[in-house]
Formats: sequence, C-alpha cells, structure tokens
Amino acid sequence: MDLFGIGQLIQPSDITLGGCWPTGQDGSAQVLVFETELQGCGSTLMMTEDSLIYTFALIYEPKALGATPIIRTNGAVVHIECYYMRLHNVSSNGLKPTWIPYRSTMSSEEQLVFSMRLMTDDWQLGRSSNMFHLGDVMHIEASVVQANHAPLRVFVDHCMATMEPNMDAVPRYTFIENHGCLTDAKLTGSHSTFLPRIQDDKLYFQLDAFRFFQETRSSIYIFCHLKAAAASSVTDAQYKACSFSARTSRWVAAGGNDQVCDCCDAGCSLRKGRSLEHDAAGQWEGNAILGPIYVQQTAANYMDPDSQISLLKPEDHRAASFSSVAVILAGVVVAVGLVCATLLGTVLLRRPFKQMS
Repeated sequence: MDLFGIGQLIQPSDITLGGCWPTGQDGSAQVLVFETELQGCGSTLMMTEDSLIYTFALIYEPKALGATPIIRTNGAVVHIECYYMRLHNVSSNGLKPTWIPYRSTMSSEEQLVFSMRLMTDDWQLGRSSNMFHLGDVMHIEASVVQANHAPLRVFVDHCMATMEPNMDAVPRYTFIENHGCLTDAKLTGSHSTFLPRIQDDKLYFQLDAFRFFQETRSSIYIFCHLKAAAASSVTDAQYKACSFSARTSRWVAAGGNDQVCDCCDAGCSLRKGRSLEHDAAGQWEGNAILGPIYVQQTAANYMDPDSQISLLKPEDHRAASFSSVAVILAGVVVAVGLVCATLLGTVLLRRPFKQMS
C-alpha cells in the first residue's frame, strides 16, 4: 500500500485506528477494514447545534524495514470525522404504534453521552483552534447529555495526559485523581482550578498549558473518566470537584462544601453507608478524550546588555566595575610592555652597526 504516493509501500500492521488494529483487509483493493463502536478506539465527541461529530485518529507508525534499523517513510496521523444529525424531521404521516418492552426503554434512557471540549476564554463558545503556547491557559468543558433523563450533575473523576492517543503511552501525567481532586496546582504551583458551577450538566476547569520534559513533540491527548449523579444528590468524597488554593494552602470544592475535599491529600476510598441514590449513579459514567492539543514553546526572551546590568545587585555592580578597571589596567600594562620591548630591540640592533663603523 503506497500511503504517501511516493513509491514506498507500507505495512498494514503499522496502521491503527486510535490504537485499534484492522479487523479485515482487501489486498487487491488496498483497503483496510476497521470496525468499532463510535465511542471506541480513542474517539472524541464534539457537539454542535445540529450535529454529533465523532473524530478518530488513523495512526501510521513505521517500523524498521526487515532486519535493518532504518525507515524510509515518516509517521503520520490522519483525522477521520463521522457526522450524525442531532435533529430529525418528523413526518406528518400516521404512526403505527409499536410495543417496546419496558426494560428496553429503561436501557435507552440510561445511556449517557459524556464529552469534553476546549472553550474560548469567555466560556461562551467551543474553541476553534487546538494550538497553545507555554504560558497559555486551556479552558475545558466536561458535560453529560441525556435528553430523557432526570437532571444530572457531572463530575470529572480522574484525568491523565499523554503524547499519543493511547492512555497507556509513556510518558503520562495524571493531574486529576482521587475522585475529583485537581492536583496540578499543588504539584506544579500552577493556576489550574475547577470553576464554580453554573449548570449541573456541565463542569468547567482551567489547566495551565504544559509540555513533556525533554520531548520535541508538542502533541497532548487528555483522557478523563467522567461520572454523573442525580442533581438532587449531595456531593461526597466520591462525587466532587476539588481544587488546591495556593493562597490558603487548602482544598476547596467547586460546589461549596469544602469538607468533601479533606481526603484529597490521602485517599478518597469508598465510604460505607452511601445513599442508594449514589449507588445507582455509579452506573452513570464513561470516558472522554480530548486531543490532539498542540503546545508550542514560547520564544526565548533575550535581554540586551543594558537591561542585564540594570538587574545586577549593588555588589554585582561593584564587581563589574572592578572587573572593567582590571581589564583596562591589564591592557595598559601589556601596551607599555610592548613599547619597552620594541625600544630595547631597536637599541640592541643598532649597537653592532656602531661598533663596525
């Protein structure tokens, strides 16, 4: 299969769909077949006013050719988008009623759609660009959608970041853990935080942009496990959104009940005696992935000599002055030495001539 059209054939075993291998192959037609659920193989979901958009990453990672240590093609990632309409026209023709078992109705109502997306700085719209620089802040929305369900409140249970669309890839960085504790601010001194809730089915949090140490690649994929509970339920150690405040050196909850965050520095294990309401809500959970996000390095800021000197301490200024004087004196001594050496050489050369005359 000539993927790049350059005459270099690639191996089908080097291609995955978000880490999932092909399920079939047609060699004559040069076609690979992938079969997956819409929420499988690392897909991401984005919603617009009239569409559900599932995005997959077709990943090509070339391996060494035969027994040699070389490759002749570059790796590549091709994004594939599947669009589904959210709105449908209803015909005015007569409907033929069909009996649907109660269990099937309940099953369909229990299916929740969890998703994440990048937001603009004012949180009003989805962000059109996935490009950031170090020093920027990523605004992320986590949400749950189920039209026929009772009101729900969404939580971000745990999150990690990798450089590939594979949550098992290395390196990886966990920045939300312990059932909703956003640890990034405590670990790195960042300003990452959950925002106070505006509506139950959405949760906003800010994450300072970052890159992986000693890595030239700028891509980041964020994997999160989301959970939902009845909006009428009380938050507890299992269902919370906690941020670390550097100003007060304590954990604070987005919902206002800071006591549920007391376990963030230890372990928020399952508590006995939870309500039946939360036990049922344990079924309402799912995964969401955000990416690729590209974080570019900030251009280095070089100071001119004047600005560098202005930042010196008084003792540094004195040291700099002494160094300058020493350099000047050394130069004078060298110059005088050269002059003396020249005169001495002239005198010595002239003496023989005077004697011969």
